Order: sequence, then structure tokens, then C-alpha cells
Amino acid sequence: MRAPLFAALDEEAAGALKASMEQRRLLRGDVLFAEGEPGDRLYVVTEGKIKLGHTSTDGRESLIAIMGEGEMFGELSLFDPGKRTSTATALTDATVLGLGHGGLRPWLTGRPEVAEALLQALAQRLRRTNDALADLVFSDVPGRVAKALLDLGERFGRPHPQGLLVAHDMTQEELAQLVGASRETVNKALADFAQRGWLSLESRSVILLDIERLRRRAR
Repeated sequence: MRAPLFAALDEEAAGALKASMEQRRLLRGDVLFAEGEPGDRLYVVTEGKIKLGHTSTDGRESLIAIMGEGEMFGELSLFDPGKRTSTATALTDATVLGLGHGGLRPWLTGRPEVAEALLQALAQRLRRTNDALADLVFSDVPGRVAKALLDLGERFGRPHPQGLLVAHDMTQEELAQLVGASRETVNKALADFAQRGWLSLESRSVILLDIERLRRRAR
């Protein structure tokens, strides 16, 4: 598994850590934890996809991230126990491994490489958050849509006779929440990209046909 938590360890140690974690199976739509709940556990996705969302005081919803196989989330609660800042929901049927603060502490003290890997993961998460904030200020909606599709393609894409098939498993409303725009505006951007021949729209997926043009649009 490519999760930073395991990648920092040799095979035997990674197996021991994995065996100490609690497995949870979720059906699409199941909530793993809700915003505002107390949290002291990190999770690693072993199968499927998890979406992390936030609800504003006026009821508007936004998606913070889509987590796929091997990716880790909830690690902030281990270093700063408190209320969850997002809601984790199964975007597809999914399986996750959970590790609480008490279970992680011996690994942090006995294996410094685990602590280093977690800090690196936190730094990467902060960098992505900063990039997303900059995009909201400086990039228009079509640019944000192109960038989101390219990011999803890098993580979930697989070769297709026509290009790169990206099974993102999101509705268009969820994709709009991910880029911080209305569904109508995102739909218009997607239709424009399709008309230009840059992509082909499928159900809960997209085929990227002209990645270079999308990269130019994402800048």
C-alpha cells in the first residue's frame, strides 16, 4: 500500500501496523464521521473512495477532497484532538483502516520515520489547501474545472482507447462543490470542453481526450 504511514516502514513493520488497525466497511453514502464530532483517529482508504465535505453556517456544502485507495485522512486529530472539521462520507462502497491516538503513539516514539512521514503528509495537505485558496481567488471556473479533472486523472485515471478514463464517481453537483462553483456554471464549462473535443462526458466519469489543452486551460 502506498499510504505514507506504511511506506515509511519495512514490510514486516508495515504488516504489524496494519494488523493493529481497525477495518471498517462502508456502503456508498455511509458517513464515517461527521463535522463537529470529537475525533482522535486517522484513516487509510484500502478500497473505494471517500469524500471530505464541509457545510457552511448558511447550509451551503463544499467538497474539500476526494480520497482514494492508499490515501490517508483525519490525521490532524492525532496531533490536535478536537472536533472534526469535515464530514467523511463514502463516495462509493469503501473499506478503510482506522488507527487511534493510543495505537499510533508507540510508533511515533519508536519509529521516527513514521512521524516524519506523517509530517510530510500534513505539509502536502497544507500545500494543496493553499493552492486551492489561490485558485478560488485567481482562477476562473473553467480553469478550476480543468485543474480538478487533471488532478483526478493523475490519481484515478486509467488508459482508454480514446485517452484517459477518469472514474471520479461524483455527480455533477459534487464536482461543482469540489471546485467551489454552481452546478450550472460547471456544466457549462464541461459542455464547452466537450464541444472543443478536449473530453467526453460519461456517467460519473469522463474521458480526457486532449490533456495538453486542458493543462493550458488550467493555468
